[in-house]
Formats: sequence, structure tokens, C-alpha cells
Amino acid sequence: MNKVEIKDGVYWVGAIDWNLRDFHGYATPGGTTYNAYIVKDSKVALVDTVKAGFFDELRSRVEAITDPGDIDYVIVNHVEPDHTGSLPRVMDAAPNATMIATEKGAEELPMYYDCDGWNIRTVKTGDTISLGEKTLSFVETPMLHWPDNMVTYIPEDRLLLSNDAFGQHIAESKRYADEVPEILDEAAIYYANILMPFSPLITKTLQKIGEMGLEIDMIAPSHGMIWRDSGVSDILNAYRRWSSGESNDTAIIVYDTMWGSTEKMALAIAQGIIDAGFEVKVYHLRKSEWSTIIREILEAKIILVGSPTINNGMFPSVGGFLTYLRGLRPKGKVGFAFGSYGWAGGAVKAITGELEKTGVRVVDSISVKFVPGVDDLAACAKLAGKVVDAAEMQER
Repeated sequence: MNKVEIKDGVYWVGAIDWNLRDFHGYATPGGTTYNAYIVKDSKVALVDTVKAGFFDELRSRVEAITDPGDIDYVIVNHVEPDHTGSLPRVMDAAPNATMIATEKGAEELPMYYDCDGWNIRTVKTGDTISLGEKTLSFVETPMLHWPDNMVTYIPEDRLLLSNDAFGQHIAESKRYADEVPEILDEAAIYYANILMPFSPLITKTLQKIGEMGLEIDMIAPSHGMIWRDSGVSDILNAYRRWSSGESNDTAIIVYDTMWGSTEKMALAIAQGIIDAGFEVKVYHLRKSEWSTIIREILEAKIILVGSPTINNGMFPSVGGFLTYLRGLRPKGKVGFAFGSYGWAGGAVKAITGELEKTGVRVVDSISVKFVPGVDDLAACAKLAGKVVDAAEMQER
């Protein structure tokens, strides 16, 4: 097996999951990678491992570089099983290795694995390990996105081994972001569906890295492609934008419909958004991937949600989507609820409540009984103009 050397003495030894199509809730049509890295010096470190079931692929890549029994340190940047599922087999192959984790990581590991016989050493921000000519330096990044998270930095190589930060879910034979078209969009989907709730912490972490004076010319995450050269500034700047809530003049309309009435309202609202000077994207919830919608919401100013009333509440697809959205807590959005009803309403009120819990500033709502007429559709377009005005005022 060919060696994949990303820096002098630093090798990618991960695994490619070509067939992953769902990652705890969001679609991954392009698969993913579980990235791990060997740092070979006077001493040898393995930084992160791979998901259970991919150990043999990891081992074959390691054996092309060194005897697994010669591994001195196994760095656990994050305990989640997509990074540690093969850890028991790794420790069997490297019985003399010292495991390195944060204090929280050391607390979590026995909740997943039988750690008897493992030599676990804890580290905190600023701690280092010398491998010879290379140094491993550790920075705790709690709640990005678990309490145990940290990143590993090699100052001699200006290399940041960032675990889940800066990743993407994509399976590729190539290893570098600049070799893959539209990779920033993949990174945006990943950020929106996994890291968006932690945006305030990401802002603080980026500030901490800046204050520590870490010089970085390569970022090697634990999923997807490796960032190098100008790609490093591209992804760092993107994270600064996303974590700050910076947004575009765009509205996202999501809806479901029973007999087409709510859909007519959605399209009238979309035209009203266009007439008011914003861009708009419209998604039928049973015909669109939620992860794609969330990626668009990440950079939009406006969220508009519509549903017919069923059993005095909203459509199940709308309720499910709003539950998903609430957990992601998008920042700085405005919006409203809309929908049709028959003999009794309920959906619009329920949607409004959910949007408010999500943190969206709700400016109004609109309900229509049965089929919207010309005046109803005009009212929808007028309300669209109102929400655009509110979004523009919020930016000032």
C-alpha cells in the first residue's frame, strides 16, 4: 500500500467509507473518511483512529510506515466512536503505547471501552510531548462538539490536527481540499449540521488560536480533505463568517402541503421576496434533504416555514424539521409562519412557537382557510416584503 505523506514524517493512515449515507441525522450522499495520522520521529505517535469495522484498513496503512508495536503514543482528540471505534484493536496492536486524552476524555473512555491495562495520560492546553525533532502540543476545545475535544498541533510543521473541526463528509481518493471542486460547500454542510449550535464557542476558539500565535499552513481534520496553502485561510475565514452569524440577502422557505394550498402560499411569498430584492430558495420538506436546507439556512437572513393544519397541529414533516432546526440554533435570523387550514387552525401558531424557541425573530404570521384567493396571495407577498424590511433593519 502506498504511503501518503502530508508533511515530512507525518502520514495519513485513515480509512475511506464509500458507503456511508447517514451520519446521525443528516444525509451523507458522498460518504466520508475517518482520518488518522502517524507522526514518525524518534518516537511514534498515532493521532486518532478510525470507526469500528475499518481497523484493517488503518492497520495496513500503518504497517506501510512502521510496526504498530512501535507506536509510543495514541492521541485521542475526541472519544466519539467514529474516531475511537477501533481503539481496542489499536491498543492490542500497540500494547506499550501511552494513550493521551483530556481529563474529560479519560472520564469518557471507560464508558465506551474496557480500558483495563491501558496507560492513559491526561493533558491540558499548553502541554507538550517531544517525539524527538517534532513536538505535539495540545489545545483543549471543549464542546466542539463534545466536552472531551482537543486539537493537536505540531509547531515544527505548522500542522494542526483538528479532529472534527474544519472537516467535511466526503469520500475521495484524493487527500487535499484544493483537489476537490466545491469543497467549501461540503465544509459548509458539515458545519451547519454539526457545529452550528457551538458557533459562539468556535468564535472563542478561533480567537484563542490567534492569541496563542499558532502558525498554521496545513489543517488535517478527522473527516474529509486536508487544507493546505491558501485553503487554510479559506476555511479559517469561512469559520469566522459562519460562527459570527454573517449572512446573505437570502430567504429560505420550507413547507409541506396537503392539497396544494400551502404550496400556493409558499410560491406567492417567494415572489414577494424576489420583488423586495432578496434571493429566495424554496424547499418542499418531503422532497428535499434536510441537511441541504440547513446548509442554506446557515448563510441566510430569513427563515419562512409553512404547513397545513392536521389534527390541530402542523404536518409531521414540518414538526420534525423544526425539532432538528431548534437543536442547531441558527443565529440572527428573522422569519414568520404561514399555512392553510380547514375547519380549525393550529399549525401556524405551533410553527411560530417553535421558531421563537429556535431563536428566530418572528415578525408576523398568516393563515388562510381552505384555498387561498387572489387577495390572500397578495397578502402573502406583502408579508414577504415586511420580513425583508425586518431583515434589513436587523443588519443596521
